[in-house]
Amino acid sequence: MSQSATTNSAPSTTIVSVLGAASLCHLLNDLMQALLPATYPIFQEDFGLSFAQVGLLTFVYQITASLFQPFIGLYTDRHPLPYSLPVGMTSSLVGLLTLAYAPNFAVLLVGGILLGLGSAIFHPESSRIARLASGGRHGLAQSVFQVGGNFGSALGPLAAAFIVLPRGQTGLAWFGLAAFAGIMILTALGRWYEQNGHAKKPSSTTPVRHPNLSRGQVSKAMTILIALLFSKYVYLASFTSYYIFFMMERFGLSTQTAQVYQFVFFAAVAAGTVAGGPIGDRLGRKVVIWVSILGVLPFTLALPYAELTPTAVLSVVIGFVMSSAFPAIVVYGQELMPGRVGMVSGLFFGFIFGIGGIGAAVLGLLADQTSIGFVFQVCSFLPIIGILAALLPSTKT
Repeated sequence: MSQSATTNSAPSTTIVSVLGAASLCHLLNDLMQALLPATYPIFQEDFGLSFAQVGLLTFVYQITASLFQPFIGLYTDRHPLPYSLPVGMTSSLVGLLTLAYAPNFAVLLVGGILLGLGSAIFHPESSRIARLASGGRHGLAQSVFQVGGNFGSALGPLAAAFIVLPRGQTGLAWFGLAAFAGIMILTALGRWYEQNGHAKKPSSTTPVRHPNLSRGQVSKAMTILIALLFSKYVYLASFTSYYIFFMMERFGLSTQTAQVYQFVFFAAVAAGTVAGGPIGDRLGRKVVIWVSILGVLPFTLALPYAELTPTAVLSVVIGFVMSSAFPAIVVYGQELMPGRVGMVSGLFFGFIFGIGGIGAAVLGLLADQTSIGFVFQVCSFLPIIGILAALLPSTKT
């Protein structure tokens, strides 16, 4: 990613290399983030945590990312900070090491906060870099960027099962090597960002909102997108924090086997993310958003009552179809507010972290009062909110 590699002499190579590097760093970032919920059974055993405490740990981690991301995105829209990316990865590294050597639940919470802060810094600027390197294919670029994160999330349970679980809590420290690699790559990305003229204040002529839509229409559309993200990510919170426990409780699986089933779900999420962006480029974002959220409803309703093999199949369908929405939602939001790319990215990434954390905490309390199975029954109705996608305006110019 030298300056010579990013000039007009090889623009296609530039797009591929920069997108690939951003996606790889997203993989490393989200792998570290995914280790937290994947190692909940270890923390639960070592520290005697209740489901409510597990939910609280998720909450402090995700609410930190939620609160900071929109403000970081808004600030960097106006004052780009190309080298903030390795700083964010450093925060994740320190958070991971804190979790690895935490002596009690309070220190676990500190580690979760540092992980959340790392994500808050990482997502807005890296998403902006993906858009800058897109060559105009914004949906494809967002999918390539996002799929790295999805693969990282998918690898988290496997890494926990085969690396952390045999070594216990301190096994998390091994993934500091992944964080260090991410710091090096993100430093190079920051250099590309700075040397190619992208790290500058936006022009005063850059429109803040879509030229064919009023402020009220943009606000209404953004509200609908937030509602759709609520539906999607509260449902996904049940899988991220409690799917392992659901599989263990319902089918009597071991922790390691249940983690493999969670990997299968996250792999389907990654595949759906790859598909969602290019399909949105071709057919339109609104179609993808509509189908991917409301269309998954029959499958979510069936999953809590299925046997083991059908449960695995349904989880694959749900993960694939539902995950195709996020790249389309991000690009649609960026089209609504072209002068606020960082803020939109930060708002959406921040919201999904926040609502995922709140959802995990509430679902943990519900699980303590009822059962994990009941949690999945309640969550199965959430995709019905997808009907609101019919109210989204067209962003075609």
